[in-house]
Amino acid sequence: MAAAVKSLALSRALTLRSGRILIDGTHLDRYRWSSRIIRTFSLSCELCGKHRENQRKKELSEKKLSRYFVDQRRVKLEAGSGGNGVCSFHSEPRKEWGGPDGGNGGNGGDIIIKVNQQVKSLSLVSSVYRGENGESGRSKNCYGRNANPTYIPVPVGTVVKEQGQTVADMALHGQEYVAVHGGAGGKGNRFFLSNENRAPMTATPGEPGEDRVLQLELRTMAHAGLVGFPNAGKSSLLRAISNARPAVASYPFTTLSPHVGIINYRDHEQLAVADIPGLIRGAHLNRGLGVSFLRHIERCRFLLFVLDMSSPSPWEQLHHLEYELDQYQPGLSRRPNVIVANKMDLGGARENLEALIGRVGHRVIPVSALTGHGTEELVLYLRELYDGDLQSDNPAGGKPLRW
Repeated sequence: MAAAVKSLALSRALTLRSGRILIDGTHLDRYRWSSRIIRTFSLSCELCGKHRENQRKKELSEKKLSRYFVDQRRVKLEAGSGGNGVCSFHSEPRKEWGGPDGGNGGNGGDIIIKVNQQVKSLSLVSSVYRGENGESGRSKNCYGRNANPTYIPVPVGTVVKEQGQTVADMALHGQEYVAVHGGAGGKGNRFFLSNENRAPMTATPGEPGEDRVLQLELRTMAHAGLVGFPNAGKSSLLRAISNARPAVASYPFTTLSPHVGIINYRDHEQLAVADIPGLIRGAHLNRGLGVSFLRHIERCRFLLFVLDMSSPSPWEQLHHLEYELDQYQPGLSRRPNVIVANKMDLGGARENLEALIGRVGHRVIPVSALTGHGTEELVLYLRELYDGDLQSDNPAGGKPLRW
């Protein structure tokens, strides 16, 4: 308390002399002294200073990541209108009859859907797009500028539909589809000049652009698709055989959006495997968002039925999966496939495996995604399916198809 009173008395005893402050016989500039006091106070006050920590960026959970994955979007498109034509006449000294010189208007901008392999979902696609309008014409035969087209970037595997009918299948990088065309520019009175009409007064306005409502649907483009019920170990299997790192947990419906992993072989060949979210009974009736997940399975060239061998009667899971696929699209379950008997490290899996092999006529590969047992055999068999698929697509021996 005594120190505070002493400092207050010292501050009152300050003497102002010709723009300077005198403290204990030392002259200080006013602004330099005030800035020094403020700077010292801000550095020494620990309570007022902001406590900064080196905070690391937290990884998003699977639930938060699913908010940014959109596989369906309804888009309203309105192309740009054309610019108006101009009615004008040339005016210049000593040229009384200069003639018409009104230019045409520019064309409106198109809206183009373009495939970009860097885009992974339809979350960046807006619900409404409007194209640019063309500029109007001017005098002295100046034409209006054409509007630039508007591009909508979509991922590979996007299907464009109109009233339920497919109008474009965007399956290649860089592929473009002109969804709506811009309106044509209007004509100036110079356009109507003729021998019969030397002074036309007619100029037409620009035409409006096309408008359209389209549905964009994303179907995962992959060679193989992991099909199974929730908590069958599909995400763990994808982590074991590819470079993908989907979230893994011990509860059902951990995977909320499809993941695609790449298997790299020694001959630099790559094979894409898609982790489809778990299906439930009645998925073809859109129970549990089943139709949204079945849409991705439709784009896979061959299927991997992942069964939980620790559950009782795993062969019944296979029958239910085949039934759901066939109800969604007839013959979908008869594509080249393999049965992956997962979770062989758990109790009772060996007995269920022997019973499964005796009941089904498909190829069964026992694996354990946790320990990695059997994954090499699965990767080699996937390569056999891939090579056989290429030969069936190209029987003449030409250049094989690439995805």
